[in-house]
Amino acid sequence: MSQESKNISTSSMRVCQNCKSDFVIAPEDAAFYARMGVPLPMWCFSCRVIRRMAFRNERTLYKRKCDVPGHSEQLISIFAPENPQRVYDHAAWWGDGWDALSYGRDMDFTRPFLLQVQELWREVPDVALLNINPVNSDYCSITEGNKNCYLVIGGDFNENSLYSTYVFNSKECMDTYWVSKSDYNYETVDCISCSRLLYSRYCEGCYHSAFLFNCRNCHDCFGCANLVNKSYQIWNVQYTKEEYIEKMKEISLRRIEDVEAIRKQFWTHALRYPRRFAYIIHSANSTGDNLDQAKNCRECFDVFGGAEDCSHTWLAYSNIKDLIDCDRAGLNAELGVDSSTIYPGSRVFYSRFTFDSHDIHYSYNSHSTSNLFGCVGMRNKQYCILNKQYSKQEYETLKIKIIEHMNAMPYVDSAGRNYKYGEFFPPELSPFGYNETVAQELAPLTRADAEGKGYRWSEDVARNYEITMPIERIPATIEDADDSILKEVIACAHGGTCNEQCTSAFRLIPQELAFYRAMKIPVPHLCPSCRHYRRLRQRNPLALWKRKCVCLSAEALQCPSGAFSEGGAEAGTGNGYKNTTTHFHGENPCPNEFETSYAPERPEIVYCENCYQSEIA
Repeated sequence: MSQESKNISTSSMRVCQNCKSDFVIAPEDAAFYARMGVPLPMWCFSCRVIRRMAFRNERTLYKRKCDVPGHSEQLISIFAPENPQRVYDHAAWWGDGWDALSYGRDMDFTRPFLLQVQELWREVPDVALLNINPVNSDYCSITEGNKNCYLVIGGDFNENSLYSTYVFNSKECMDTYWVSKSDYNYETVDCISCSRLLYSRYCEGCYHSAFLFNCRNCHDCFGCANLVNKSYQIWNVQYTKEEYIEKMKEISLRRIEDVEAIRKQFWTHALRYPRRFAYIIHSANSTGDNLDQAKNCRECFDVFGGAEDCSHTWLAYSNIKDLIDCDRAGLNAELGVDSSTIYPGSRVFYSRFTFDSHDIHYSYNSHSTSNLFGCVGMRNKQYCILNKQYSKQEYETLKIKIIEHMNAMPYVDSAGRNYKYGEFFPPELSPFGYNETVAQELAPLTRADAEGKGYRWSEDVARNYEITMPIERIPATIEDADDSILKEVIACAHGGTCNEQCTSAFRLIPQELAFYRAMKIPVPHLCPSCRHYRRLRQRNPLALWKRKCVCLSAEALQCPSGAFSEGGAEAGTGNGYKNTTTHFHGENPCPNEFETSYAPERPEIVYCENCYQSEIA
């Protein structure tokens, strides 16, 4: 255990080695680092997340040759053709035709350890694409059990779904993000058990509706916010069924211009209604956002299904415990530090893609293993370092020497940042360009900015196509689009000028065109990547600010003017919000304070849980 970890009372304030901003290590976190016997981090929470995500390519897919000896077929892969990584097809990687131990090497104490791990990573075969048991769903990534799906990323057990991320157990969904148990959804975000729902967010049990925000158990509603058990409302105004049907005849979503105009109007309208400071349910003593069944969790995001004593954890489920700085963890994972993808595992340190393994350090793609240090692609092994087998005693002795060596000869990157034991891999060692990874989604950078921060950048792939359908020639309505549009190369409205991995142009696939026709949706003017980034912008950042409830304060009485934008739409000054019931604080401003992912300068009306429930429940 380092002396730094022991002396937690004097080590709570730090300056991030990356962004140079001050950050605080909470006493509970410092105690956990000490318990795990690792140093306190040198990077702030936000930078630590970005650093891990710079190693995670989910959505940028390529075709490249299979590197299995004797193979010559083309694979769909997350690794570009020019990437030096050795890539195997799924069956070959899981087969018995190769042994990860054959790539083992001795530790070289004259060079930084992390550099040697990177060299090993480049030589040990990697699986081209994590796509388990697909049925007619070859172009899906980090998924399992999908049928007739296309470009579904990180979503499992879906059918006939397209261009969606984190979609689960759903059918006939397209352009969705964090959607589950739903069907016929289009451009929905954070929705559960919804059917025939369009352009909506934070909805549950809603159907046959469009442009809803934070609605529950509603049907036949349009342009509404904060509704529960309602029907036949337009812009939060109640109508009879007959009136609703007549009024809806005046609203058109057949042309893209109509959709964009209503999109702008809708987000302006939604600003007039209070937001809960955070979505935290069935939880105790926890901070963050999108938490369900969490206990004693600090600054955690998108964690559900049971979590206890975790901090700085993102995207986790199913009874996790004692994790710090981890993402994509589940199935009873516990005791992890600064690692990505633990399903399940225990005592996992500074590692990636660890499955059913424990006591893993600085390793990648470990399956049913234990006691690994700096290993890659190991299965059913233990007591290995740099893919070389050791006895238990030899392993423990050498591990201590390597940790001492990492502190005496740390890896120093091109920006002058050093990586001793206790820091995740340097981003410049990632096999991916920053713009290929989830890091670009969380913190978009230009090439110059990314390279200035020491990140790699992937060159744009040469696109050997010519746009045959410019924006002005896209059919005005889906009824105007015949099957010949499937042969067209359609221009993206961004034209490659944005920073959203824009492909400049795109094509429709038959399944997509059939969906547009069935749902009467106009042909989009943005490529799938730009549409994905538009959905991302609807979500709050992985950050918290201390704020007060604005209920009955000056801010609540008049929603501030501002530049709240969704998909680029500017929102004007709101009309304010008047409470519909008497709250516990009476005529006085609410005294409650909280930590929220809504930054203070944002224009939303942010209520504490008590005031929010008084208005919405």
